[in-house]
This record gives sequence, C-alpha cells and structure tokens, in this order.
Amino acid sequence: MLPQTDFVTTTIQLDIVGPFDLREVAMMGFGHRDERSFDGVMRMAFCLDGDYERQVGVEAKQLGNRLEVLMQPAGDPLSGAEVGALGKQVARVISLDHDGEAFHQLCLADPVLAKVHARAPGFRPALFYSPYEAALWSIISARRARTQGITLRARMSEMYGAGFDLSGIRTLCVPTPSAVLEMESVPGLPADRLPRLHAVAEAAQRGELDAERLRSMPPEDAQAELQRVPGIGPFYSSLIVIRACGHADAPSLGEPRSRAAIQAAYGVDHELSDPELLALAKTWRPFRTWVTVMMRALGSGF
Repeated sequence: MLPQTDFVTTTIQLDIVGPFDLREVAMMGFGHRDERSFDGVMRMAFCLDGDYERQVGVEAKQLGNRLEVLMQPAGDPLSGAEVGALGKQVARVISLDHDGEAFHQLCLADPVLAKVHARAPGFRPALFYSPYEAALWSIISARRARTQGITLRARMSEMYGAGFDLSGIRTLCVPTPSAVLEMESVPGLPADRLPRLHAVAEAAQRGELDAERLRSMPPEDAQAELQRVPGIGPFYSSLIVIRACGHADAPSLGEPRSRAAIQAAYGVDHELSDPELLALAKTWRPFRTWVTVMMRALGSGF
C-alpha cells in the first residue's frame, strides 16, 4: 500500500468554448476509466507530459463556461512551466483544446449527426492521459477482458505508482518510466508483458511518446513509428495516436463498434468498406475523430 502524502495544491481555470458537459466526458467509459456515477468532480491522476516523471492528481469541476482545475503534485510544488503544461494536458484529455462551437455547428448541419448530437450536446471525447499511459494500457490489456485490464492497472499503480485523495476518493496514478523499469513482477501479469512494459518506459525516456511530437506527425507515420515498440501492433498504435494525442480530425478505421453505429445511423444496408467510410467522413472535417467517437458513444439504437 502506498503511503499517504501531503500535497501542495494549485488551482487554475480553463475556458470552455461551445457546448460542454463535464459529466458526459467523465462518464464516457473507456480504457481504465469506468465511472458509474458523477458527483460534479472528474478525478484524474497521471504522469505529467514531458518526461512523465512527475505524478499529479487533478480535480476538475465545471463552473458554467469555465473549468476549475485543482492540481496536486507528488513531491515538490509545481513550477510555473509545469502548471502550464498540466493545464494543456488536462485540456487535451477532456477535449477543450479545439473549437467546441465549430464542432456543434458541424453536427447541426448534418441531420444524422444532429440527431445523435442532440442526445448529449455537451459530449466530447475523453482521451487517455498521454501516449505513454495509452501504451502501458495497451500492453496490460492486450488479449484480456477490459475489467481484468482495469484490475491489473490498479494493482501495478498501487505497487509502483502513486495515490491521491481527490475529493475524498483515492485515485491511483501509474508508475513513472523510471519506476516501470524497476518493476520485477505484478501479480496476475504474464511474465512476457514485463519486458514490453520496460520497452514502453524506455521509449518514453527517449521522448518517442511525447504527445506533441506524435500529434505533429501524419497519423500513419506516427503509428508506424509506435509499432517499433515491442508489443505495440497496428491496433494499439492506432489507439495511441487517435485516442491519446489529441487529434480531432484523424480518420479512424479500426473500431468495429463505431463503424456499426455509423452504418445504422446513416441507414447503410451493408458493412462499410474503408473507402466508403472515408468518403462519408469527408463531410465531418475537421472533426472526423470527434464524430467517430461520438457515434460510438451515443449512436446506438438507430
């Protein structure tokens, strides 16, 4: 059990542009996140962008058209540069780093999207905290039920990571790259996964999992580079690029549930081919990623 630590907190506010509902984002459910209720606070604990060697706990609360973000670092207080980096990271994770009003107007202009969007106008994609953490999740969760992956992530974080008391709820952060490299075993984790986790940590230390760097690359190039990390194949490299880097307009072809929801919503009577899906998605620019995630999260029932 990790010891409880006293943290020095810092609070900032982020502007919200366009319809936004923190509840919808917090309860989206993907990866290790599996919230069943919402009390007004979205709790996050993650390794800070950069070298991923700083761990922070975050409480986010929506105050009208602003988001209040309370930050708790493990260890020394955050520097001004780290506060700025953390604010950008939170904005990316909850999709406040793009023009939400433009997305709203795009949805209203398409009768099919408008119908889905009306179910939760404030919905936006929630992302993995970073490519580093998405890569760790990829190794842990591969070929196992999501609930098992959640359990393993929590066990690894309890043993080697950090814990934060966020509005009365203990929230775990994954270990830093240096801590991952010191891991010798995690109960329930197959032995062959440990060298792959070490490879992810080494890639993070080399700067290869930096979110801004990967986001600046063409998505297909970023995916090809990520596949050089042992244990990261085509599916998970796509997951990392599309669901962790903050893209709003990277086309996503590898999610069967999204494709099925799109087919049903648009009344397509056959399975869409990749070219057909890309052609349909042209009208969703510059929010092809957001639309695809929205359709998966909200588009069932057509």
